[in-house]
Amino acid sequence: MDHIIEMLNIRKEFPGIVANDDVSISLRKGEVLALLGENGAGKSTLMSILFGLYNPDAGTIRVRNQEVEIKNPTQANNLGIGMVHQHFKLVHNFTVTENIILGMEPKKGLIINRDGAAKKIKELSEYYGLNVDPYAKIEDISVGMQQRVEILKMLYRDAEVLIFDEPTAVLTPQEIRELMKIMRNLLEEGKSIILITHKLKEIKEVADRCTVIRRGKVIGTVQVNETSEAEMAKMMVGREVSFNVDKADNPPGETVLEVKDLVVKDNRGLPAVNSFSISLRKGEILGIAGVDGNGQSELVEAITGLRNVESGAILLNGTDVSKFSIKDRFHAGIAHIPEDRQKRGLVLDYSIAENMVLEIVSNPPFSKRGLLQFPAIASYTERLIQEFDVRSGEGAKAKARALSGGNQQKAIVGREISHDPEVLIAVQPTRGLDVGSIEYIHKRLVEQRDKGKAVLLVSLELDEILDLSDRIAIINSGVCVGEVNAAETNENEVGLMMAGIKQGA
Repeated sequence: MDHIIEMLNIRKEFPGIVANDDVSISLRKGEVLALLGENGAGKSTLMSILFGLYNPDAGTIRVRNQEVEIKNPTQANNLGIGMVHQHFKLVHNFTVTENIILGMEPKKGLIINRDGAAKKIKELSEYYGLNVDPYAKIEDISVGMQQRVEILKMLYRDAEVLIFDEPTAVLTPQEIRELMKIMRNLLEEGKSIILITHKLKEIKEVADRCTVIRRGKVIGTVQVNETSEAEMAKMMVGREVSFNVDKADNPPGETVLEVKDLVVKDNRGLPAVNSFSISLRKGEILGIAGVDGNGQSELVEAITGLRNVESGAILLNGTDVSKFSIKDRFHAGIAHIPEDRQKRGLVLDYSIAENMVLEIVSNPPFSKRGLLQFPAIASYTERLIQEFDVRSGEGAKAKARALSGGNQQKAIVGREISHDPEVLIAVQPTRGLDVGSIEYIHKRLVEQRDKGKAVLLVSLELDEILDLSDRIAIINSGVCVGEVNAAETNENEVGLMMAGIKQGA
């Protein structure tokens, strides 16, 4: 069998955790191998070893049947291995071309030959159907385009093996379809792909084989076309996973949050939210559905106090809070699970314990006469870690950045729910999470609703909106284009409204 990559008996330990425990995988030429596992299972660590970001504690790597040591990414590039990371490594005020040639600038005499590089990049872009403008600045292009720049960076360096780490976590459904098309183009050109993911639908769509890793160990490798999603989910989590949300009928109570004729501007001073009105009642989940970039972020920022309101009102239990500070809104009963867990949800260099008490650190028992009470903070955090199944090698004192994405998210969900809010605003609460964590967080959101709390759910995952919501408001270009009852609608109807096509139009 023609293996282009073999990783044999790889072991890697970090403080308090064995990330890879005697892991072996192989990649054949011209195939897509999916690496499937829960957050924190050890998939990214394994690929970081292959890309030279970590050195293994034990084990061997073979590339084209030759044993190699890969000490750094430059060596990986020289062996024809490239990687697109989950969080892109791009310089925002550089152009596409400047980012791609960074570190290997082509010279014409003593001057960097930018135009020659741009020409080559344009040719590569057209050849693989990437449609990237070599002269655009990174800060001016969409996240999906930024990802294509990362792909071009690998192709420019003649990579034969392309590693994609959770490539669809930040993409819209349309961009995901485009990416799948690009992957097929790459395979036709003889490239080989390793896809790190926990999205079973995508594995079924593009992967040939799938290796499942659970808690650092390989559970098995299967042929994708012979294995069902449910079987792969069970291998990944170690138990049957329910893909349905259990939700009892629950008559909602009185209105808690009312947004009236809200107008909010974006960063360029243009209206992002336009005369937007919704009401949210106790004991219900109201879903906001829309294609990314239609005003959802600005709407949430206005309700939580992160962005100024131009006009209109935000009523919480009848009181207009639109001029309240973030802190005052929090004390009035608004909790927020933010869209970007690393930018807005956590201080990554703080411990879990410090992150858990960010909003309430001045309250007793966490501080006394201005001094922090560490034992009280630690025991409160340990309780949340237990209750919300936050897995960390070092418990409450682990740094937030040391946690996997799913565990970071569970920590934020736990923190916000523990404040016992009147209104819980959950934005992309399961973005980039595995089926086990998604099932868990969905359960916790429905639990809040069943306790009589009001939940505002903003998500780009239409399945999630349809599964969890009682009512759905559809946003298009900052305008609420309609409201439907979740039980009486379907993906097609909501999808058309998201595209701006009204019901009955």
